[in-house]
Amino acid sequence: MGLLRGVARTAAIAGTATAVSNRVSRRQGNRWAQQDAQAAAEAAPPPAPAPAAPAQAAAPSAADQLALLKQLGELHADGTLTDEEFAAQKAKIIG
Repeated sequence: MGLLRGVARTAAIAGTATAVSNRVSRRQGNRWAQQDAQAAAEAAPPPAPAPAAPAQAAAPSAADQLALLKQLGELHADGTLTDEEFAAQKAKIIG
């Protein structure tokens, strides 16, 4: 009977040690996962600010308008701009 009691005691101790070891490993793994999540959250770039509404641009001077219209005319003559695109851009420049 002494041998059987010794084997049972060794098995109980080994089982307890295994259970404790597993619990410690699980807790440590959870801590590392939390630390990784916190580090990832801290390392994430801040959200981009919302774009500001564009400021009202100052009206181009007469010389600027003339230069723009001349460029538009050249693009229209080259065939780069269609009649509709030319008319829309011209209306924007003239105001």
